[in-house]
Amino acid sequence: MLALRELQAAFADHLIAGDRPDLAAMVSSGRIPAGARLEVHRHHLRQSLGAALAVSFPTVRALVGPDFFGRMTRDFVRQCLPSRPVLAEYGQDFASFIAGYEPAGGLPYLSDSARLDWALNLAFHAPLEPRLAAADLADVPVERLPAMSVQLASGTSVMKSAYPLDLIWRASQPGAAAGTIDLNSGPCRLLVLRRSNDAAFVGLTIAEAAFVTSLAEGQSLEQAADCGLQADSGFDLTACFAHLLAVGAFAALQ
Repeated sequence: MLALRELQAAFADHLIAGDRPDLAAMVSSGRIPAGARLEVHRHHLRQSLGAALAVSFPTVRALVGPDFFGRMTRDFVRQCLPSRPVLAEYGQDFASFIAGYEPAGGLPYLSDSARLDWALNLAFHAPLEPRLAAADLADVPVERLPAMSVQLASGTSVMKSAYPLDLIWRASQPGAAAGTIDLNSGPCRLLVLRRSNDAAFVGLTIAEAAFVTSLAEGQSLEQAADCGLQADSGFDLTACFAHLLAVGAFAALQ
């Protein structure tokens, strides 16, 4: 008879690695063999985690098809089980797994597509909080603005990729028109953010991406503007800031 800790370890090993005869010997068989009884749990684990990944990574699933996606998620589950009890939080390492997944080696954009899916998933589950508006800055003395720091709203992030992720994402949506995408059409920079009922992204210029990234790192508006100008000497701070306010990129001032 295994001790409780040993029993739990044996059951976990059975779920992800392979059959454990010592564990099967402890299970009553009856009309159904012990191994078959234990296989029910393994099947349920793979199915439930695979279904959770399909919800969090719809673009990846659409790109490779359900059969390949199922195979890929089963291989991922064998290597990485949830560390938290919330299935919506499962899949943080899926993009990194895909990057090294040999059967997907011919799809170099797939791991970045997974990163976008995950960013949208995080944004969707982020708390919906008040956003900074232009009127909120009306009472701030002009001389204080350059040294101010503003925080991105919860769930907001910047995505950068060598591939046109926005076009790939749109082409993967249900009902999208058939067509081809030029993977060499240039790099992509996206701002992913929480909206009232869903998550979305908007395109950023190279200067806007540098500006937002700098703010996310805690730098002041003046420092972030310098980063934008370094990225593009034609950077228009006023237009950029107005655009970001309009899409609700910043959290309200504390």
